[in-house]
Amino acid sequence: MTSRTRAASETIARKTGSALSALALLAAILVPVAPAHAQDGPSLIRDTEIEEILHRDADPIYAAAGLDPKTVRILLVGDKELNAFATQGLMMGLNTGLILQTETPNQLKGVIAHETGHLAGAHPLRSGEMMRAGLKPMILTMGLGVLAALAGAPDAGAVLMGNASYFGQLGALGYSRDQESRADQAGAGFLEATGQSGRGLVEFFDNFRYQEVFDQSRRFAYFRSHPLSGDRIDALRGRVEKLPHYNAVDDPQSLAEHEIMKAKLEGFINPGVAIVKYKETDRAFPARYARAIAYYQMKEPDRALKILDGLITENPNNPYLWELKGQILFEFNRVKEAEEPQRRSVALKPDAALLRVNLGQTLIGLDDPKKVEEGINELKRSLLDESDNSVAWRLLAQAYDKRGEDGQARLATAEQYFNMGATQEARVFAMRARELLKKDSVEWRRATDIVLTSNPSNQDLKDLAKEGAVTSGLRR
Repeated sequence: MTSRTRAASETIARKTGSALSALALLAAILVPVAPAHAQDGPSLIRDTEIEEILHRDADPIYAAAGLDPKTVRILLVGDKELNAFATQGLMMGLNTGLILQTETPNQLKGVIAHETGHLAGAHPLRSGEMMRAGLKPMILTMGLGVLAALAGAPDAGAVLMGNASYFGQLGALGYSRDQESRADQAGAGFLEATGQSGRGLVEFFDNFRYQEVFDQSRRFAYFRSHPLSGDRIDALRGRVEKLPHYNAVDDPQSLAEHEIMKAKLEGFINPGVAIVKYKETDRAFPARYARAIAYYQMKEPDRALKILDGLITENPNNPYLWELKGQILFEFNRVKEAEEPQRRSVALKPDAALLRVNLGQTLIGLDDPKKVEEGINELKRSLLDESDNSVAWRLLAQAYDKRGEDGQARLATAEQYFNMGATQEARVFAMRARELLKKDSVEWRRATDIVLTSNPSNQDLKDLAKEGAVTSGLRR
């Protein structure tokens, strides 16, 4: 998985794309050893491999809808509940439970096309609705496996707990039947424009048609917020059956990637189920991948590594296999052994920020001054691509602390909290950083910016004004 295949998490709190403190949240929804509170509700998870597969499925659909694929954020929600949603700010959420319920790539693409219909039609939750629901527009992110080594961040945990109701509130804000019908028709058009069939969306709805007879409380979340009816399904079927690409089928690569994605998620989320579902006699790549991950989650690293080494021998240029091997070794305190696999993963996919975060974490964990310096450079490089990755900022703070660079460490911690939406903590650490950093340096100015954008108190503003950091500004 991308920044770890371990099931770490990403809980929504305030700014799209911040990566939650690696260690603290490490045990989020997918990780069996995670703190109990981290498992109580849905969380967002990060995984480069899965995100890439989802974008390959979704980007042509976004383009057909007139949206720039680079501006649409896909949120992978670690929740067994069947659900998907589109939100203000061009964000689309897909629950792992929904992905696992799809039988083909075309079915998943159908759901994506439907949600894209909501985005293109400006149906997503209006800002007023979000405010009334008390939702915060930030997302804490963390790699699917960013380790248990971080288990020491109670402040981060508190932030997560404070936002635990995000998804429940989001699911309660649904669409009208008219909006649903329009999203269906638009989605069918987007699929047709990309040369794909709308059959998958009809099949997906047909699979859950029985939900129509349930009362609201017994329906899956998706069908509470997206009202389903026989008339709606029939109208959609009537449309797609007339389109030229109705009989188009998924290509072999798409089918293979879909199976790999489902196997990976099953191994992380339901390891016990994965061991039974993917038989030891099944030598296909997805089955062996799922079993390796499942054994890893079940704390049997030697069995996991044995399977993984076999896969790597057959697929030496797969960066995600090297990443997973490095993650397993790191999490089971074999940090020196983890370095080489992590380096291989980055060498094979140098543009993946989350893989660099993994490598940086491993290098810092070696406690060698030269390795720590290299780890800092890897983390900085990852932040060039994901400047709001709070995992990277937390690790950077730890690295600076090891080097005795207190000002830089406090600034990095301020950045971490700022990207988690914890403005009070961000302001406190930024003020401390300013006391230690060289005045008027780039870092000092950045610390000042964080203070000014983190609900500063009147006393903070007075102090800043006295030293000339701001021209004026008491609140009235």
